[in-house]
Amino acid sequence: MKNSKPLVIFGESILPGENRTVNVEIARLHTTTKLNIPVIVRRSKIEGPVVLFSAGIHGDEINGVEVVRQIISKKINRPARGTIICIPIINMYGFVNKSREFPDGRDLNRVFPGSKKGSLASRFAYHIVAEVLPIIDYAVDFHAGGASRFNAPQIRITENNPELKILADIFNAPFTLYSKNINGSFRNTCEKANIKMLLFEGGKSLDINNVIANEGIMGVKRLLNHLGMLDHKQVVEYALEPSIYIKNSVWLRAKCSGLLHDYNLIGKFVTKGSILAIITDPFGKFEQKVKAPHDGFVINANHSPIVYEGDAIYHMSKNNSDNAYE
Repeated sequence: MKNSKPLVIFGESILPGENRTVNVEIARLHTTTKLNIPVIVRRSKIEGPVVLFSAGIHGDEINGVEVVRQIISKKINRPARGTIICIPIINMYGFVNKSREFPDGRDLNRVFPGSKKGSLASRFAYHIVAEVLPIIDYAVDFHAGGASRFNAPQIRITENNPELKILADIFNAPFTLYSKNINGSFRNTCEKANIKMLLFEGGKSLDINNVIANEGIMGVKRLLNHLGMLDHKQVVEYALEPSIYIKNSVWLRAKCSGLLHDYNLIGKFVTKGSILAIITDPFGKFEQKVKAPHDGFVINANHSPIVYEGDAIYHMSKNNSDNAYE
């Protein structure tokens, strides 16, 4: 079915079949230099859903930016029907400064739905909610681990949401975690607006990992193919195994300060007592083994070479014998 209805976003009207980059300026830099946030919109002439692919809510999570960049550069955002909106960098201010936060020190992912007259971060959240959310049906928001913590590629959804469960199955990341929405987060606001959002986590901040990016790209193709939006020139790759669902997990913390030597078991299933890393002092006087306290998957690893007692160093799934995986 052909569509003749224009889509209006940030004051610009885009007709079916049109491609447009809308440059959004919320506030200039302190040098009065303009800072535009490009919003790339591609529309098919055929009616269909509107899907958002976004990244860079945290300005230092570059791996997500790379996924959305590839969606554009590989022309995956050319819809067979409907509309695809790509915002590779939502927090351009943090991206410029290689920082997680906005210049006002606020975490953009904690101030949604924002305020028209609030802080800079709050104002930007307000404009995203006012301009983007009313026109989209689905969204995938790409993130990475913060503070040198490397996330295995994973989708995060809330429990007891059958529609999101179906979409997570289709995206088929290596892991799917059930996690509660955080107040003030983009995901929470989308859920309240009845927008079906998947949150993708993978890699770590200030880093690009091609394996992680590829997992994101493959998931996006599967999702678009399911929605009947994937261009016929694109090839869909299906995973050999279904996503591993994790309901319960626990953080392991360093029992002493020192140098962390990671054994690179991210994404692997380990048994109780397996050595995940060793912590040493700089002077060769001690070595302390970091052992798995139970069987489970390693879904996050701290890649910082220096840790302090109490630092979170591994995130592991727990209670797989109690139907933790589906």
